[in-house]
Formats: sequence, C-alpha cells, structure tokens
Amino acid sequence: MLDSNLKTQLKSYLEKVTQPIEIVAYLDEGTKSQELRELLQEIESLSERITLVEHADDSQRKPSFSINRPGTDISVRFAGIPMGHEFTSLVLALLQVGGHPIKLDEAVIEQIRNLDGDYEFETYFSLSCQNCPDVVQALNVMSVINPRIRHVAIDGALFQKEVEDRQIMSVPTVYLNGEVFGQGRAGVEEILSKLDTNAD
Repeated sequence: MLDSNLKTQLKSYLEKVTQPIEIVAYLDEGTKSQELRELLQEIESLSERITLVEHADDSQRKPSFSINRPGTDISVRFAGIPMGHEFTSLVLALLQVGGHPIKLDEAVIEQIRNLDGDYEFETYFSLSCQNCPDVVQALNVMSVINPRIRHVAIDGALFQKEVEDRQIMSVPTVYLNGEVFGQGRAGVEEILSKLDTNAD
C-alpha cells in the first residue's frame, strides 16, 4: 500500500508518538477490507507503540477503523481507506491520538474542551476532494481534545448506499447527530462558532 518513500516519511513522523495507540479494524471479506488490513499492518510495523486489533462488530461500517488511546475515551474514526488527500488526515490523527502536541491556540483548545453536550459528527469525503481534509482534520482534532465529540470520516465511494439514502450531492458534507451540519471547507474556528451559535 505505501511506497518506500512514504514509509520512511511515516516512520519518522511516528517517532513523535509518546502514548500507546491501539488501532481497531472492522473488516469483512471484500477487497477494500484486504487493502485496509494491509495498510494498517504496514502502519503497525512502523512503530512499537502501535497495536492493531481486528474486531467483529456488525454494527460498524466495514471497512473502517478507529485510532484509540488505551485507557482513555480518545478515539478518531475512519470508514474507508484514507489515502490520496486524506493521508495527511490519517497521519495527524495518529500523531494527535499518540500524544503529539496539538497546534492550536490555547484559547481555542480551552473552548473545545468546555463545549457542553455530546456531539456525533459524520463527514462524507472523497479521496480526490481538496477541501475535505480541512474539515476531517478539524473535527478529528476536536474529538481528541474533547472525547464527548465523536467523529467518523466516511469515504462516500465505499458507502454509496448511505450517500444515496442521504442524498449527498457534494463533499465534504458534515452531519451532526444525524442532521446536516454543513457543506464545503471549514476549519476549527468556523465549526466552533457554529456550535456556539446553536448553543445560544
């Protein structure tokens, strides 16, 4: 899955990981599950701090995986194979769950931490979409800072039925607690101001 250049790069990034990481994969017999298994096995082989576990949970989308910090509620989820433009999102998720400092203003981090309520975000992306990583990375980092925020990034191409059922016309499309929350590029501050407006 990863060429040698990408592997070398990823290995050096993963040296910044300070906390153990558990990757939990939900796979079936399909070719995309095989591809995801291969990718996750390669990632596991690049760091002693990373453990890969396969889970048979039929309530989960397949192929999908979560990146967890054991003993905490910190978790970032992907449904699909985050390559293409989303590879950076995957690397950042590994680093952030693995304890690497988050590059956000302290006041913003505090604001995320203090959000009241439970938030279930779903972001539909495509691997060729240039605006998607901004949204995926913003929601991932928010879910690392505040575990009451849950986020799963979903590759629309692999979950076509959901895209049709929800009549999603463009990516990124974000759902919050089952309702459309936003479309198009957005960063942490924009998402926060929208959440705060909703809270008012």
